[in-house]
Amino acid sequence: MTNPKFVICIENSEYPASLEIRKIYQAMPDSDASKIGHLRIIDESGEDYLYPQACFIDAHLSKSVQAAVVEAA
Repeated sequence: MTNPKFVICIENSEYPASLEIRKIYQAMPDSDASKIGHLRIIDESGEDYLYPQACFIDAHLSKSVQAAVVEAA
């Protein structure tokens, strides 16, 4: 992925076992998911799942921080 998108979880009341508040997640492009107000998120297992967009905000990471996060994954 050339330009990864990262988001921060701000709401997990319906997904407490799956999402952690204040944690950075990588979002995958998914136009079908966005049409229904969801994001495709990669979790710790490396699997991706759909979650409501309202659970996240854009992380707005600098290029160097994005590279460090991708490398750490």
